[in-house]
Amino acid sequence: MVSVVVEQITKTFGQQRAVDGVSFAVEPGEIFGLLGPNGAGKTTSIRIILDIFKPDSGSVSVLGGPMSEAKKNRIGYLPEERGLYQEIPLERCLNYLVSLKGLSPAAAQERIEPLMERFDLTEHRKKKVKELSKGMQQKAQLIVTLAHKPELIIIDEPFSALDPVNTQMVKDLLMEEREKGTCIVMCTHQMHQVEELCDRMVLINRGKSMLYGSVNEIRRQFAEQDLLVRALNPIPDTIPGVVKVEGHNGLTRLVLADGVSPQSVLKALLEMGVALEHFEVATPTLDEIFIQVVKGEGAQA
Repeated sequence: MVSVVVEQITKTFGQQRAVDGVSFAVEPGEIFGLLGPNGAGKTTSIRIILDIFKPDSGSVSVLGGPMSEAKKNRIGYLPEERGLYQEIPLERCLNYLVSLKGLSPAAAQERIEPLMERFDLTEHRKKKVKELSKGMQQKAQLIVTLAHKPELIIIDEPFSALDPVNTQMVKDLLMEEREKGTCIVMCTHQMHQVEELCDRMVLINRGKSMLYGSVNEIRRQFAEQDLLVRALNPIPDTIPGVVKVEGHNGLTRLVLADGVSPQSVLKALLEMGVALEHFEVATPTLDEIFIQVVKGEGAQA
């Protein structure tokens, strides 16, 4: 069963078309990136999925059909804005918010305990939420999102305010959830996190879907006919099939002539006695693709 199916949804506020015919599907056991610049329509799309907004047209299926109150207890949602009660102790706050997902206070406490331990929050359990750092509050929100063991997790900027150690901790947790078959929709501006974690993605700009598919396939789609190499001995300035040799971030970029294959250049380098320790087709980062697509679409508007 596909966890989320979004089909041609649109949503207009006044004269502004926030979402314009967006479609995508998310499978169980994958981390799916929902990407786009500020104001692209990501948050509106999430709110339509969660049934906070009704679409003007199109349809959404969540966990096998329309959203219901019962299904909301099977979903974990981490909004970008923190929604914790600031004036009460952390443990009480977590227990109350987790119990809203249909758990008894005792069951909620049982779920919270190991997560507080994992996130190094146990010694801060009696502190008021407002006394915690932004990073600690972010970890507390993640506990609320995960403690009821949701089948679908929707997270908006999950790494906000986290240091590298806690960022890795959250990555590990998300990958564990994926291994369990949990469906995860991740909305973030940190493209390197998407490259590392996401199986597939959709890029939304000005309310429209611009790219959709496997992260690796999208990167290959934008790959240029260039190679990045590093050798143990000098690389010749003249190589059959190569029109330009230049430095690139500690590597050497080889710009290939039209119709020349990477394999033929590799063969030529080996025949020339070049001892290679690194050889790859120059695939752009998601950051580079993001900028290219968003700027290109803006130029056409």
